[in-house]
Amino acid sequence: MKSRLPLRSALLSRRGVVAGSALAAALITGGAYAELAMSDTEGSDTPGHSASATPAAAPSGPVRPASGSVMQVIAHPDDDLFFMNPDTGQSLRSGRPMTSVYVTAGEADGVNAPPPKKPGGPKPLVDKAKYSEARQNGIRGAYAQMATGDRASAWTRSAIPTAGGGTAEVDTLNARPDIHLVWVQLNEAGTINGNQPHSLRGLWNGQVTTLASEISSGSPARPFAYTKEQVVKTLAGLMERFRPTHVRTLDPTPGKEGKLHKIVDHQDHIYSARFAQAALQLYAKSVNHPNFSVQTYVGYNTSYLPHTFAKPAADAKADIVKTYAWMNPNDNYCNSVAGCGDRKVSVRPYGNNWAQSVRYSRTNSTSWLQTGTDGSLWAFGVLDQQLAVWHKAPGANGSWSSPTLLPGSGMDSGVSATRLPDGRLAVFGTRTLFGSGLTDYRREVVAAVQTTPGGEFGAWRSLGSPDQSGSDGVFDMSTPTAAVDGSGKLTVFLRGGDRQLHSANLTADGEWTPWANLGGTNLAGDPVAATDGAGRVHVFSSTPKSMLTWAQPASGAAMPARAEDTKLPPNTTGLSARADGDGVRVYFRKVDSGNVQSVLFTGVVPSKVTDLGDTSGYGMVGAAGPLLAGRTASGALATLEPGADDPQWKSNGGILFTGAPAAVQDGSAAAAAAIGLDGELYWTQTDGTDGPAAAWQPAAR
Repeated sequence: MKSRLPLRSALLSRRGVVAGSALAAALITGGAYAELAMSDTEGSDTPGHSASATPAAAPSGPVRPASGSVMQVIAHPDDDLFFMNPDTGQSLRSGRPMTSVYVTAGEADGVNAPPPKKPGGPKPLVDKAKYSEARQNGIRGAYAQMATGDRASAWTRSAIPTAGGGTAEVDTLNARPDIHLVWVQLNEAGTINGNQPHSLRGLWNGQVTTLASEISSGSPARPFAYTKEQVVKTLAGLMERFRPTHVRTLDPTPGKEGKLHKIVDHQDHIYSARFAQAALQLYAKSVNHPNFSVQTYVGYNTSYLPHTFAKPAADAKADIVKTYAWMNPNDNYCNSVAGCGDRKVSVRPYGNNWAQSVRYSRTNSTSWLQTGTDGSLWAFGVLDQQLAVWHKAPGANGSWSSPTLLPGSGMDSGVSATRLPDGRLAVFGTRTLFGSGLTDYRREVVAAVQTTPGGEFGAWRSLGSPDQSGSDGVFDMSTPTAAVDGSGKLTVFLRGGDRQLHSANLTADGEWTPWANLGGTNLAGDPVAATDGAGRVHVFSSTPKSMLTWAQPASGAAMPARAEDTKLPPNTTGLSARADGDGVRVYFRKVDSGNVQSVLFTGVVPSKVTDLGDTSGYGMVGAAGPLLAGRTASGALATLEPGADDPQWKSNGGILFTGAPAAVQDGSAAAAAAIGLDGELYWTQTDGTDGPAAAWQPAAR
């Protein structure tokens, strides 16, 4: 059964670009947008496509066609627009296939109207089927606008059988038939964190044995009631059908916020992500699936954190939300009696500080690229929920190996690494365990260490987790970070669910100590550790208002059990650090800007903040010597010209990537790497002179 939505030839969306932000230009239609939307390259940092006041440098080297496939598994229509954009729009414009799966119908109370300004008055019309349909129309318009520039571009609606036994609606964008929207249409909870048994949370926790669907008006799908195993099979079946190389979900273990220290994210966000985690385990075991990476996003919690975008970029992100929100209810461009969008959102298209930011959870480490004692390079990531290891032979002509996946499943995205005094490499991460049932859900820190320098890695070893991180079934914790001091002592650091810093040490007999609490208050994001030239370990962590630090008084001494406030202004809560002489240099992004800044610590007092110029973007930066790698405002992988008087991001081909780039000193030279959305490792290096870094290239095929 199929139906078609009408196609308008004229562009109905807003025209023009927002000056001052390449991200804004990439999000909003106009000018060069039509050309950009039809590009077969991976990103938008190419001449003529940037509206930045400081445009990106022209690509050096060939532009690669887009590769890989992206899938987003989310709870409600608009979760992707508020919490995953601009990444969603960048993927749509990149030319690669993309599928967004909406687990619930998003029917809420069935009222498609702004909240009343005053109590009383006429009762609003309640129609859950039509409200769900209106939200679908809004998403179709927003995706069409991002992908083609025309919010009214036509879609074909079809029904497919699900692996769980029901049917789902699949919408295909006619102008881009590799773009799909999949509507599973399960009942939503209807409450942020209230006890609603007939919900994803109730199904997961066994309060109900089945969860019914809420089919939107006009949908070709049919009603069905799913068990929790059937939901998992449905999502895994969709993954096998569309074969993503990169999967996005919301955070399955968001932290507690505010004075009441409670979970503020929507329960549907959390449990749609957990169902997706369970499905990913099945997808990883399926036959002939491509290697895939996973990225999780911060949801409601981002309201409490500093903005990552400048105002023009936030305005451009909200502009897409406005299409979804159907700001003018008299404009029935979608030709639907249900309406063309979600009028509840029309009064707050910026959400609750949501349009101003995008944040990744637990994939912010920039230490996953390391050198071996023989001058070789080692890179670590997570593919197929396993540790992926790439190795480059030493020497200028040494080649990269294809990735080797180590035994051990359930790895969360994001790992860190460090080199031990004897030359062996150690890798740290977290993994999710389901036990015998889906409700036996927990997370723990794990470590893998080479048996000999340059040799094989031993089995994963569990370090457990701080007690506070498992309370109330939250299991919120950061990616661990590790450092070795001048005496050879290895320490692992972790932000726990209590928003404090915890540490564990490797003893002389090879055992790990219990987790110790090092204090701190209201920590945000992932901490970062580095060792200075005197062998002292420094640890840094952001808070919503500043940056905290722990500085080892001397090599071999115990880490202080309390944090020092650096008095620095707030940053976008992402940090990276590298040794710099007798100190440690810390890099971060400026709030409401994204510009890269740095400070030097030789103790607990930072130097004056250094701004590296108009290098705005978002996400973490990897730093080694003069080489800096990061994400531009339009999402592309790029480097900064070492020593340039007017630093600008240099990008070739607009490679889109997951997590954060890493960089490492390689003798007199430096190297940087990132994992693309196609599951491939990309890298660049300097030659040890003041010249520019080489063009980004795939490490191995």
